[in-house]
Amino acid sequence: MPLKNYGVLKSRALNRKLGEGSSPHYQILVTDNKQKHRIAINVKSKQSPSELLYLVDENFSHPITKELLELDFGFYELPRQPGGIALDYIRGNLFDPKQMKPLPFDVPGPDNDLNELLELYIARAIASTDAVLYPFGERWGPEMDIKDKYFGFLPGNGIHDIHMNQGNAAQFKKDNGVWQDGGLLIHYPTRNQWVGIFLAFQSQTFHTDDITGNRIDDIDMITPTVTTGAVRIVAALVNPPGEDVEKETVTLINISPQKVDLDSWSLADRNKRKQSLYGVINPGEVVKVPIDSNSIQLDNSGGIITLLDEKGIKIDGVSYTKTQAQKQGWTILF
Repeated sequence: MPLKNYGVLKSRALNRKLGEGSSPHYQILVTDNKQKHRIAINVKSKQSPSELLYLVDENFSHPITKELLELDFGFYELPRQPGGIALDYIRGNLFDPKQMKPLPFDVPGPDNDLNELLELYIARAIASTDAVLYPFGERWGPEMDIKDKYFGFLPGNGIHDIHMNQGNAAQFKKDNGVWQDGGLLIHYPTRNQWVGIFLAFQSQTFHTDDITGNRIDDIDMITPTVTTGAVRIVAALVNPPGEDVEKETVTLINISPQKVDLDSWSLADRNKRKQSLYGVINPGEVVKVPIDSNSIQLDNSGGIITLLDEKGIKIDGVSYTKTQAQKQGWTILF
């Protein structure tokens, strides 16, 4: 069963407490200008290995940021589907999962654990006059007669599961689902800066079923025959010059030393519409794929492009914003 009440809370940070104890969570007190909430962020896994995987993008750029800016303060339950602002670490092309690194939650010394990493960004957000937090996860409460145990406000309520919520095994398999991943985005309007903080457990997998979010190896699907990343999306012409003069294109490169047969592979857009691919791409070869507008659409207001193999497994993915697509005739380089 997927998470209950999955969504995003547009809010401002007021206070925080470092994670401690046997099941530590970094706690953040926030307000949506009407009521207070507590954001509970896991900093240690109950399953071995205990260190969480993390990635911080200090220049986060993705089409969802435009839609987040349009929200009023408060909590929004989100449809778990492509095309919206729900997070999916695998399908949403938010970042490259291979860039995630493990980090313990609390070790002696400065600037070397997950508590201190979060403290750096949350303390900065608290000190800022305009910083806005967008935690994604599962909402709990309101608990009308129960004061919050960390910050004492009433009614108690907040957001947890601020991490990847698919690819779980054992007792956590019940939380699996697609388009329901957690995460924390911080916006600094004065600097026009977005910071993305993404967390996952090392016990999770980044190959999951498109319907259930369960691990692919749990449902007896075969591991891809082509090494993930052998073919990459390197560029896209999203806004071609003139009308009907030149088609949109996506440029692929084969970085492996072997030929790759693209038959039954596909490209997918933000709404997961697909265009079939065909032919062979030789070692080191660059191929420009003309886009069929009847199959997929590369929207000038921002979008994502995903490369899938013959089993529907993601090989590569990119995203672009409205700003990147504004210049007519310019190719976006990823």
